Amino acid sequence: MDLDGKFAETVSRLRAALPRHTGWPFARRGAPYRAGEQRDQPSLAAPQRVVPPRAEEKPWWDLSRLTSLLPRRTGGAVKQPRQPAVARPRPARSAAPQPSTATAPRVEWLTAHGLEKSFAGRQVVRGVSLGLRRGEVVGLLGPNGAGKTTTFYMITGLIPADGGAIELDGFDVTSLPMYRRARLGVGYLPQEPSIFRGMTVEQNIMAVLELVEPDRRKRNQQLDQLLDEFSIARVRKSPAIALSGGERRRVEIARALASRPVFMLLDEPFAGIDPIAVNDIRALVRHLAGRGIGILITDHNVRETLSLIDRAYIIHDGQVLMEGTPQAVVAHDAVRQHYLGEDFSL
Repeated sequence: MDLDGKFAETVSRLRAALPRHTGWPFARRGAPYRAGEQRDQPSLAAPQRVVPPRAEEKPWWDLSRLTSLLPRRTGGAVKQPRQPAVARPRPARSAAPQPSTATAPRVEWLTAHGLEKSFAGRQVVRGVSLGLRRGEVVGLLGPNGAGKTTTFYMITGLIPADGGAIELDGFDVTSLPMYRRARLGVGYLPQEPSIFRGMTVEQNIMAVLELVEPDRRKRNQQLDQLLDEFSIARVRKSPAIALSGGERRRVEIARALASRPVFMLLDEPFAGIDPIAVNDIRALVRHLAGRGIGILITDHNVRETLSLIDRAYIIHDGQVLMEGTPQAVVAHDAVRQHYLGEDFSL
């Protein structure tokens, strides 16, 4: 038997094996055939896929699809699309004071009102208020643990205040970080050496000048002025690590002045320097006050500080015990009892 014959025989057997009650795929499933009914012969060809007619495509330039975006008439009225919500204008805030220039007004006062601070449930500052005016040297003094350092750090912005307010001519800076206060004219000179030890003297000062003065020629002029003003021009090329204690303090103050502060907060300016350099620091502080800069000093060297300042705030047990001139401070009975001692004299 040839191949065609074998194929025909196989097809016949497959047809005989198909169930008669289901019919071929187009018969109704489960419908019985009647006697003598002509059955549809099954087709071995694959069923044709019925493809629905495609809708007529519109050209890309047809704008009818955009009609859904147009306002529709509902009940005789035109329904307009919803307008975006407009944010309510915020109430105007008082403008931040600017450091004194030829056009900006002078900032005259740095004040603190009712400062409070607690650590681990223990209140260390209780309603401290003080004020610092331009061109004035004020001391913040008191025994150890009295809260003077905490008060000083809250004014600088190193630690946040739990209560109260810190203001520059009425502008509240209590929530501003330290660098924002520096831009408004509040400079800070820490107790620890803050000089860049891997740089020269002029590089230390120029690092700050580049942030505040875009003109290169003016930067160089201001650099020369600061070096001459603080008598450090002879060490301008020297590495900072080779400076003495007094020279280091001079460079730090010159660098702080490069940012054009209105107020300077000096933390322990007499710490870590020899007695000869103390006179230099005293002269430098008076020089800064002569330039119209307000100076706030906190230091443990009471005698040197009282001989330098115009006024003092004495902090005791987290509160201002008294405020006045150095002579009034020394003569105050409570100050002598809690802080200076009975034998203290200027």
